[in-house]
Amino acid sequence: MPRFLDSAKGQWRVFALFWCLVAGVVTLSAGEFARREARTEALGQSATATALHAAVLRSELERHRSLPLVLAQDPDLQALLAAPSPTGVDRLNRKLEGLARETRAAVIYALDARGRALTASNWNQPASFVGSDYRFRPYYSEAMRDGQASLFALGTVSGRPGLYLARRVDGADGRPLGVVVAKLEFDALETEWRASGEPTYVTDSDGVVLITTVPEWRFHTTRDLPEDRRRRLEVDQTARRADLSPLPFEALSPGLIRLSRHVPADVYARTVAPVPDIGWRLHLLSPAGAGITRAVAAARVLALLSVALLAGLTGILLRRRQRARARAAEDEAARLVLEQTVDARTAELRAANSRLNLEIDERQRLEKSRQDLQDELIQANKLATLGQIAAGVAHEINQPLAAIRTHADTASVYLDRQDAAAAGRSLERINALTERVGTITDELRAFSRKTRSGAVAVGVDAAIDGALLLVSPRLREQGITLKRSRAPDGLEVLAERNRLEQVVLNLLQNAIEALDGVADPTIAISVSVRAGKVTLRVSDNGPGVAPEVRDRLFTPFTTDKPDGLGLGLVISRDIVAGFGGELLHAAPRSGEGAVFSIVLARAV
Repeated sequence: MPRFLDSAKGQWRVFALFWCLVAGVVTLSAGEFARREARTEALGQSATATALHAAVLRSELERHRSLPLVLAQDPDLQALLAAPSPTGVDRLNRKLEGLARETRAAVIYALDARGRALTASNWNQPASFVGSDYRFRPYYSEAMRDGQASLFALGTVSGRPGLYLARRVDGADGRPLGVVVAKLEFDALETEWRASGEPTYVTDSDGVVLITTVPEWRFHTTRDLPEDRRRRLEVDQTARRADLSPLPFEALSPGLIRLSRHVPADVYARTVAPVPDIGWRLHLLSPAGAGITRAVAAARVLALLSVALLAGLTGILLRRRQRARARAAEDEAARLVLEQTVDARTAELRAANSRLNLEIDERQRLEKSRQDLQDELIQANKLATLGQIAAGVAHEINQPLAAIRTHADTASVYLDRQDAAAAGRSLERINALTERVGTITDELRAFSRKTRSGAVAVGVDAAIDGALLLVSPRLREQGITLKRSRAPDGLEVLAERNRLEQVVLNLLQNAIEALDGVADPTIAISVSVRAGKVTLRVSDNGPGVAPEVRDRLFTPFTTDKPDGLGLGLVISRDIVAGFGGELLHAAPRSGEGAVFSIVLARAV
């Protein structure tokens, strides 16, 4: 044994050197392990978000893909393309205008066999397509040749990017009459994705960026383009405002890239999901740099603390050994006592830690039970409300069903008389009535669904419309006058659609019950915006809240109704509080009874 190890100083030097090396190795290893784990977790979260974004995109495409196919079978369109007339053009213009508004298509238009636009949904706008020649567009020639075509390009008139879905229109003799085209723009989808804070873009089979939350990336590429593809883009005028250069990505490791332009400088986890049938690929970038840095720093700190603890314990043992050698036999007993003391304290700490873990588990279980109970109460309130309005909604559905039966019989008679135009009008009325029934049943199904999600941007008028759709039969049955002032266009609040609708429906139900027996019953709904807050006010001209329950209005089981449980307002207040808002009993104005206000943050 080297002589310097016989001295206490020599032993402490070796001890310090050894633990410095151990600390360095453990810190580096822990940091690298944490980096890999954080990267894997970031990629997993990004893959989940990518799948959701891809599902939304596929849904949007499927919703519009059938539009040209259905229009190609439209007898009015076939008749117009076969024999153009001013009357037919005017009728098709208005028909396409209404269809574009209902389906949220950017524009729908029809081209004759020479590629000239005869009719369009934007016929009455300054940038109308009517009369324009689109023979140069590939979707026209491909649809005339193959029966259908699609193309993502910039509009020659609007300059806005979109997906053109084209379908050939054939006559009764099989002769091509022209092409019907629907343009789909993705501004709303890009806005929705942009709100998530994760850069997202969609590329075609050649890697050209088509849809993106970062406008500067549009028509850039993920790789160098073949020369024939570049020439085609130039012919299509698709790239007239882009240089088709590759995106400024710097690959760091599998799945991770670095960006420094157009988005916050960070390390991003990139995942890709295919969009079948159209050959697109959806790419999503999740910020991962800060998370990886935090994970690495935490792992290194934990490793250093662990090494320091082990080094401290080892130092204690070394010191005790030195003291034992110096103090001889009598100190051996003291060392044993000290070891027993340390073991006892360690056991106490372990027991205390176990008790603490049990308490934590119990608190988490209780919190989950409380949350589950609250969700069940909310769902029970929904189902109870649906039970109250079921009869009225059933009557609301039976009327259009009876009308559908009548129109179907009428259409059959017209067909027997070979009156196709009259039969078509009956079928159009059947279609409108079917849409009405579908709207009511869709609202019932959406309302009854058990949902729970974070607060997102929700249209105020959409939530009010959904609630009114369910209670409108009761309003008509009791002869209640509804005074409603609509919200400003596009006004949105931070909430969850179904639960906000549930709160509005509860307030309307309470108002309807309070107006039983009141002369000239009236319910008023108004929306106001002030200082970033949106206030939805529901009032009636009933007797108002009884004084004896006014101070305890939001206390469970407090009610002034003979058959009430006193839980509806409590549940509604908890729902609104979950959105970060307030449900208040406001002071009534002259001529008003009960007044309730829902105050929510405005969505930016």
